[in-house]
Order: sequence, then structure tokens, then C-alpha cells
Amino acid sequence: MILVGIRNVRKYYIRSYKLTLEADMKQAKVLTEKELKKVVDYINGMDRHAVRNRTMLLLTHYCGMRVNEIANLKKSDVVDDKGNIVDVIYLKATQTKGNDSRRVFVNKKAKALLKSYLNANLSVIRSDYLFTTQKSKQFTANTLTQLLKRLYEQVGIKHATSHSGRRTFITKLANSGVNVRVIAELASHKSIQTTQRYIDINDNLCSNAVELV
Repeated sequence: MILVGIRNVRKYYIRSYKLTLEADMKQAKVLTEKELKKVVDYINGMDRHAVRNRTMLLLTHYCGMRVNEIANLKKSDVVDDKGNIVDVIYLKATQTKGNDSRRVFVNKKAKALLKSYLNANLSVIRSDYLFTTQKSKQFTANTLTQLLKRLYEQVGIKHATSHSGRRTFITKLANSGVNVRVIAELASHKSIQTTQRYIDINDNLCSNAVELV
């Protein structure tokens, strides 16, 4: 009976965490190009962690990656045997949300970003993980969440969270007319209804829609 009770409590907290995460995702601000440039320019003016921080933040925007996925990235996930940046990152179940493995497609901007980071950060050679803290430790999802949120706050972008990059990624694809099933695949959503909840309905999206009539 005690074991059953513990399992029920665990399920409750897992479900509560997922609901909180989804609510945060749906409320996270979608950034404009001008706002994204503003935060990147701020990061570029920072100290020796500028390249690392810029790379982590832009992976959420360019690839729609979750913070826990970025925190769990290893160099071997992004570089092939010939030293080239891969076209697709294959994340194991232990690296993702919900213990489901998934693919992350890497566009040209993300490839250039990762190449620049690897060339600038020689400390990666000494670590299993692609991104590490100032103390050379692996980032936790919580630490990275707080870092990204703080970067947005520093430039006065309100309501932006660590989910803003991923939500911006999904919304930009929708604005470009990409089929929602394709977006769901890129976001690793099991249901297109989940994807639809994350799309920010804006004037640009509506204008594009009426032009199809």
C-alpha cells in the first residue's frame, strides 16, 4: 500500500511539472528579429562566456531545442568522425523531455554557430559535455533556464523565458507556411494539437493566410 501511495505521489508531481512547463511554454514571449538582435548584441559585449552563451541561446531559436537537451549535449552529438558539424543531431532518451529519443535538424545558421563555438572554446576538448559552467561543470536544466531568462531581462525584454526561443522557432515556421505536421516533427510533439497551442497567432500569420484565398 505504501509503495502504491509513493507511486501515485510521484505521478502527481510529474504531471504537475509537465503542466507547469506547458503553461510556461504557451506564455513565453515570441521574439521579433529586432528583439533577438538586441539580446545577441548584448551577449556579444559580454566577457569570455559570450560565445558560449550566444550559442546556447541561439540553438533554442535556430533548432527549437529545449534547455535540458542543450544542457545534455555532448561534442560527439554535434561533430561527426571527420570533424564536421552534423546535419542531424540524434538525441538519446536520457537527453530529452519525456524519455523519448528525437532528431534535431541543424540548419546552416546553427552549423556556423556551432563551428564558431568549437573553434573559440578549446575547453570543450577536456569535457564530455558541449557546454559547461564557469566551474567546468555540466549545466543543469534549471541553471541554464535561469541564465537565458537573465539574458533577456538584461536587455528589457519582458515575459521572455528559456522557452521563448523554442516558441519563436515554432511560430516562425508557421508564419512561413510550413505544414503543422512538419512543425510537430521538428518540435518533437506527439500531437499536432500540442504544436498548435504553441503557435503565436499574429498579424503576419493572418495576412499570409488571407493571401491564400
